Amino acid sequence: MVVAYHHEPFTNFGVEKNKQAFKDALAYVNTQLGKHYPLVINGEKIETDEKTISINPANKEEVIGSVSIANQELAEKAMQSALQAFESWKKWKVEHRADILFKAAAIIRRRKHEFSSYLVKESGKPWNEADADTAEAIDFLEYYARQVLEIKNGVAVKSRSGEYNQYHYIPLGVGIIIAPFNFPLAIMAGTAVAAIVTGNTILLKPADATPVIAAKFVEVMEEAGLPNGVLNYIPGKGEVIGDYLVEHPKTRFVSFTGSRAVGCRIYERAAKVQPGQIWLKRVIAEMGGKDTILVDKDADLDKAAASIVQSAFGFSGQKCSACSRAVIHQDIYDKVLEKAIALTKKLSVGAPEDSGTYMGPVIHQASYNKVMNYIEIGKKEGRLLIGGEGNDTSGYFIQPTIFADVDENARLMQEEIFGPVVAFCKARDFDHMMEVANNTDYALTGALWTNNREHLERAREEFHVGNLYFNRGCTGAIVGYQPFGGFNMSGTDSKAGGPDYLILHMQAKTTSETF
Repeated sequence: MVVAYHHEPFTNFGVEKNKQAFKDALAYVNTQLGKHYPLVINGEKIETDEKTISINPANKEEVIGSVSIANQELAEKAMQSALQAFESWKKWKVEHRADILFKAAAIIRRRKHEFSSYLVKESGKPWNEADADTAEAIDFLEYYARQVLEIKNGVAVKSRSGEYNQYHYIPLGVGIIIAPFNFPLAIMAGTAVAAIVTGNTILLKPADATPVIAAKFVEVMEEAGLPNGVLNYIPGKGEVIGDYLVEHPKTRFVSFTGSRAVGCRIYERAAKVQPGQIWLKRVIAEMGGKDTILVDKDADLDKAAASIVQSAFGFSGQKCSACSRAVIHQDIYDKVLEKAIALTKKLSVGAPEDSGTYMGPVIHQASYNKVMNYIEIGKKEGRLLIGGEGNDTSGYFIQPTIFADVDENARLMQEEIFGPVVAFCKARDFDHMMEVANNTDYALTGALWTNNREHLERAREEFHVGNLYFNRGCTGAIVGYQPFGGFNMSGTDSKAGGPDYLILHMQAKTTSETF
């Protein structure tokens, strides 16, 4: 009997023992830098001439590791290995597949600070953000292992006299998992194991910026007893292997987390039926957000301001759930703005290895350039009240930035920036707040601060986002507690960490026997 699921607790770094344990883990990971990680295809470690170097975004001189890069020939080899492995893996007992996830969760739990330290080094996450990422990865492993046990017998359907009907789920086949840099352990692991535990085999393409964390995870899955060929690790360039695999006639599904532009491209390319393809490919896509925190005139202004700052600047705003729009009732607009600026002034920006750092760098040069460009746009569209400065001499650092008095249709209010920039917009009344809340192409997360029950209930119906929060920030969905996914251009609303997620990786079969 499997015990009930409870999410992995976050580490309290206020406790000296925990702080020291994390420092020790960081010291250990610093001795592991510069290693090389091969491709893994059917359990075989494959070196290639072409390699990619992973660097520390907070210190461009520091190499985290190098990783072999797959070409189309090796991507094809990985596909054939996954196809072959699928024939036996799909027949494994569900309980035995789940056991591998439980074992992997236990391994990562024992090495929690080590994995978090890799996140600090490779993705530039400060301690708390890294710790939460690792905890979420453990949560995904535990939750999906339990969920698959819940659905293994299918769903009861009615039978008439003289017949027996059954309805159960079977795996799809080979899936392509395309992971993002911003939760390079949690989302990468979650999307990979959801596919695996339901009986599929996968080709895992990690984010270009964070391939080492993915390689460490692949080692864990191997240690947990995953058979060869079920998980094939193939870092590679999107234009070389990404399109090739999305269009491959044997690809059964694609699970993608990343930008809207790439997500739409995948959706389009996966829709075309290739010669030799005998199914319609399924696409699971999570494509970003333009998330709003609304503050009503009777809200707790201190808590509301704190939630805006935390939701906007946690992990340098590089979350699809990050608050990049604060829409404030005109009666309290100046007060909330003032409080948010005061809180932002207290944030420390610097090396994520230092325990006192609140905000580290953005992920790479392209991201730095994009965010700095949006700051220039913001200077034309609103009043720059704090931040607006960047420094990319040693790492990709941008100060937390607040723009005030931004028009609801301005680019800063409409386009995903993916950096530490938040736009404040003044609302006339609650009707206007609802209008602005829904005026973007995205619909991922949103939050409303109010003590007005009528307004809260109206928002419950009218605020069109996949994850809506009342009287709290708009980031920090917990696996099994707040299933995560959005509407409109935020993707296919796949609700990761929720009760329906695993079914997206399966198909339902009805059998009916007449007696």
